[in-house]
Amino acid sequence: MDGKLYDLMDWAGIEEIVYSEAANPHEILGPHVTEQGLLIQAFIPTAESVIVRFRESGKEYPMELADEAGFFAALIPRKTTEAYTLLVTYDNGTSEECLDPYSFSAFYESEDIKKFESGIHYSIYEKMGAHPMSAGGAEGVYFSVWAPCAMRVSVVGDFNLWDGRRHQMRRLGDSGIFELFIPGLRTGAIYKYEIKHINGTPQLKSDPYANYCELRPDNASVVWDINQYSWGDQEWMKKRAGSDSKQSPMSIYEVHLGSWFRKEVELDENGAAIVGSEFYQYREIAEKLAEYVKDMGYTHVELLPIMEHPLDASWGYQVTGYYAPTSRYGTPDDFMYFMDYMHKQGIGVILDWVPAHFPRDSFGLASFDGTCVYEHKDPRQGAHPHWGTLIYNYGRPGVSNFLIANALFWADKYHADGIRMDAVASMLYLDYGKNPGEWIPNIYGGHENLEAVEFLKHLNSIFKGRKDGAVMIAEESTAWPRITADVKSEGLGFDYKWNMGWMNDFTGYMQYDPYFRKHHYGEMTSSMLYAYSENFILVFSHDEVVHGKGSMLGKMPGETLEEKAANLKAAYGFMIGHPGKKLLFMGQDFAQVSEWNENKSLDWEILKYPLHKQTQDYVKALNHLYKSQPALYQMDYDPDGFEWVECTDSKDSIVCFLRKTKKKEETLLFLCNFDTMHHEKYPVGVPFEGKYKEILNSDDKAFGGQGRVNPRAKTSKKKEADERPDSMEITVAPLSIIVFTCTPEKKKPALAGKKTRKPAYTEKAKAKRK
Repeated sequence: MDGKLYDLMDWAGIEEIVYSEAANPHEILGPHVTEQGLLIQAFIPTAESVIVRFRESGKEYPMELADEAGFFAALIPRKTTEAYTLLVTYDNGTSEECLDPYSFSAFYESEDIKKFESGIHYSIYEKMGAHPMSAGGAEGVYFSVWAPCAMRVSVVGDFNLWDGRRHQMRRLGDSGIFELFIPGLRTGAIYKYEIKHINGTPQLKSDPYANYCELRPDNASVVWDINQYSWGDQEWMKKRAGSDSKQSPMSIYEVHLGSWFRKEVELDENGAAIVGSEFYQYREIAEKLAEYVKDMGYTHVELLPIMEHPLDASWGYQVTGYYAPTSRYGTPDDFMYFMDYMHKQGIGVILDWVPAHFPRDSFGLASFDGTCVYEHKDPRQGAHPHWGTLIYNYGRPGVSNFLIANALFWADKYHADGIRMDAVASMLYLDYGKNPGEWIPNIYGGHENLEAVEFLKHLNSIFKGRKDGAVMIAEESTAWPRITADVKSEGLGFDYKWNMGWMNDFTGYMQYDPYFRKHHYGEMTSSMLYAYSENFILVFSHDEVVHGKGSMLGKMPGETLEEKAANLKAAYGFMIGHPGKKLLFMGQDFAQVSEWNENKSLDWEILKYPLHKQTQDYVKALNHLYKSQPALYQMDYDPDGFEWVECTDSKDSIVCFLRKTKKKEETLLFLCNFDTMHHEKYPVGVPFEGKYKEILNSDDKAFGGQGRVNPRAKTSKKKEADERPDSMEITVAPLSIIVFTCTPEKKKPALAGKKTRKPAYTEKAKAKRK
């Protein structure tokens, strides 16, 4: 080796690279201008020879083999850098011409690092992950990952024989961020990060910020450019930003894409099942789902988590790829098409999101760089003992930034209309699901997770600051106060909260035999005592039809399916009338008999039976009634929008109430009979003198009832009932919900400009008195 070249070599640094322990390989590899000339060094294991070729001049300079492991160097007589390629011949006789990954400068600005270290880099997903891009005229892929305690991080894949020595990444100062631009890579490349721990143990990890992943059971990340899709939902997005969801109808259809509809599994030429062939793709299911949702009258769909997850049975709630829509149903572009198509059909899409915990899968976030990067080290803080999952360290800026940016990512890149946050209660309480000794109190000795509280406030304040109409929804099962209050008013800042109390109490009430409901009347009416404490969404969610709980139809009392269906229809009717937005899980709207099973399609075939088709027609009628009547949604969160007419008739298990707007003529009257008694002339107090027309009755023959309805409009009478001066008498069928429109009596105005002539007898009477 040339003496000058030998003296320039940093042999300790070279050894670090050869043994793949370099945290900053760019200090050695790539071009470096020295007093003796331009020093170019490359580490290419299995290479037999390497030649430097300058792209402009075409001059070539052979590199010397400095280390048999594949370390090459060349000292070129020039004092400036110039774009070059490497002509590599490998030990198997193949050769290639490639750009040097170590000839490119860092892509992070100092401001990026400062913002990430402070937990406020809300578009960090534009830097982290794998991004196809152009740099210095070269096409390639830029990789970036956060692994603060790693000795070394490399990008590995088919393109480099999964050899962690080849593409070692550069650590940016003390930030813990590693980066590398690899020229020549394209969309579709499969990759992982090989992370060497401080103790020297290497481990393969999927990219936490990957935009696409392999189909399970494979778990490598896939390079994808998510900025290529051409959106067509501009009209929807503009309309959404200019509207107030709280004063608009919101009837949500909760869906698990993998089991709403399924295909027959396809077999390969050897008779083996083709992995993933049972699923409809995003583009296929979009059209089917939109048609169904529009026909049924829902306004939104809510998808159980579509973020990448390894286990079908988790329904998506154990996420390993937070920035990637699951490949079970197609590519990221396919999912963008799904979202776009839904919006074009006038349907909003809410995405379930899981920042409360993550699984222990070795290729995922757990012990990401050999240390607890995303979770707490102490299992009393960092693990859910009953779920077997790990808890995020919300107080660590890099972790909170990962999660906050992720929520924004789905709203920004995929146009999500809402984010429904799963298991918020498990985040708020340090002792959630834990026994004494399994948790650590906060600094004040309490069980509140103060770091999670601040994380939620931070997230919601930033999310709302976008002012594009997208909403945040909390699934929170306790009485934690002010979930939906503004952050500036000591609230957590969510837009909506699932009303789990109503779901549990009302479902429990409906499960009683009607004969005994009179003794549990308060369980049905009590929800109005707290209905305005939060902005609630009433839910009959997937949680109600899993883990041995049976179907919604199966929960209902009755010796026959018809009796059960009558109870179920009464429950759905009460739900539509009760203040709050609405949510039903798939299958509940046609009274599926069996419990939901994620491994097969819904039981669509039972719609050939009248009971199920009539129940479906009834739910459709409820949805269309809900959307057409402003009283059912405009003042959901204003106490003036609801008024009890009768809430003490426990002996008959009957309630009656009004839903109102600021317009008197938009008032609706609901009567709900939860008993099996039939009433011929049931007196009902009405809000004012006028006409009352029945517009929906669950006992209608069209819905499988016996037709005990009120076919003609009724005029109120001056007869007291329910402590009101005006009333009417109606037919009330057993287990029925009845809805009336309320039209005030119009007074005939006096004719303007004319004096009313007094009766003649009055004039005669005056004359006599005179």
